[in-house]
This record gives sequence, structure tokens and C-alpha cells, in this order.
Amino acid sequence: MAHEIERKYLVDKSLWEKVIKDKAEYVHQLYLHADTQKAIRVRIIGKKAFITIKSKLSDIKRLEFEYEIPLEDAKLMMEAYADCPQVEKTRYFIKEEHHTWEIDVFHGKNEGLIVAEIELSHEDELFALPHWVAEEVTHDPTYLNVNLAK
Repeated sequence: MAHEIERKYLVDKSLWEKVIKDKAEYVHQLYLHADTQKAIRVRIIGKKAFITIKSKLSDIKRLEFEYEIPLEDAKLMMEAYADCPQVEKTRYFIKEEHHTWEIDVFHGKNEGLIVAEIELSHEDELFALPHWVAEEVTHDPTYLNVNLAK
């Protein structure tokens, strides 16, 4: 069983602009199903595609099952279910100490929003906050991608 433990933070835009960014990828995801407890999404990242099933265990812990699928299948799903909620963003990866932060710069109706996520190995794991991180929003469901898609 795959568990995902993550915390989310808003990013200070003025400080983020000064961060050296090496790796980035464009992400387009579509939610086939979403409610308060679970979500099924299709995601295209570059030339790869995935289907993911997530279900909530707590505010920071979820079951997550993710499988690579053919890119053409994902593109067909994006077309066939174009009326489903979607999110588009550019994801950056920043190494800070022993962790890699994923920073999502959102596009479209969420333009201007920047959210940083850190995945942890256990719920009480200690870590340092980068200087560009602002308010924690882990416990605010507004900032779940599935809700941003709506």
C-alpha cells in the first residue's frame, strides 16, 4: 500500500522570483472523480502520462496509487472528458537540505498562485522551511489540487 505524507505552503512571490530554478515540468491534470475523501485523476507530464487514485486518511496522509498509462490514452481522456475539472501548472523541484520541494506555479483560473509541497517519510518528521515559504495551508482544503480544479 502506498502512502503519501505531505505538507503544503504558500510561497512568497517576491522571494520566489529570486530563487535559482533548475528543473521544471509542465503538468496538466484532469479529475475524473473527486469528492471529499477520494479522487481519480489523469495527469500528463511532458511525454508521460499517469492515472492516480488518492484517498484521504488525514489532512496530511493519503493512500496513493499511481500508474503510468499510454500518453495517447491520456490525451484521448483529456479530450473526451474536457468538461471535468482540470489544473495546469509548472512544477519546479528545489533541493533544500535532505528534501526535495515541489513548487507548483499555477496557470489559468489559478494564475498567480504558487504552492510548495514537501513529502515526508512520517507525519512527525522534522524539516527546515526554505526562506521563500510563507503560510502553511496543509489543513486548508482550498489548496488541494482537486479543489483548485473546480
